[in-house]
Amino acid sequence: MQVKTILMDSLAIDRALKRISHEIIENNKGVSNVVLLGIAKGGIPVCEKLAKNIADIEKTPVPTAKLDITGYRDDKTNKENTHSNEIDISLVGKDVVLCDDVLYTGRTVRAGIEAIIKNGRPKSIQLAVLIDRGHRELPIRADYVGKNVPTSKEEIVCVKIDGQNNSVILCQ
Repeated sequence: MQVKTILMDSLAIDRALKRISHEIIENNKGVSNVVLLGIAKGGIPVCEKLAKNIADIEKTPVPTAKLDITGYRDDKTNKENTHSNEIDISLVGKDVVLCDDVLYTGRTVRAGIEAIIKNGRPKSIQLAVLIDRGHRELPIRADYVGKNVPTSKEEIVCVKIDGQNNSVILCQ
């Protein structure tokens, strides 16, 4: 895999996630009814950063959980038959913000919505993504986007959020 360009560095990622945090607070008129769910794997660090930002801004923690959508995928041939999410937060009547790193075809998000609904009926499901690269196969759009990046289907967007040297790179 050859690196084509750096789309976002650590500072740009932090700025985008802070903006998204403010947008989540504003659109939900606070966070008293908000739950953040990070799609495993890439959405978990996005979710954690948003939760930290929101807690710093609102001076109150927002509930978070990890969401494994593997068993809900419709585009993978060796999908697991078990739906083993252990979400210890009630989602019933909540404003759930589903978090992921890259929005592409929409199939991961569709699986995430199915997994959420299996855990209870939320008031709303919103979508926060760091990168929206287009090429949707399903009618899904993000409510909160860090950056829109037009890509070709042959390109790969790699997100690294795990410490001080965070980055989003475009590879061929």
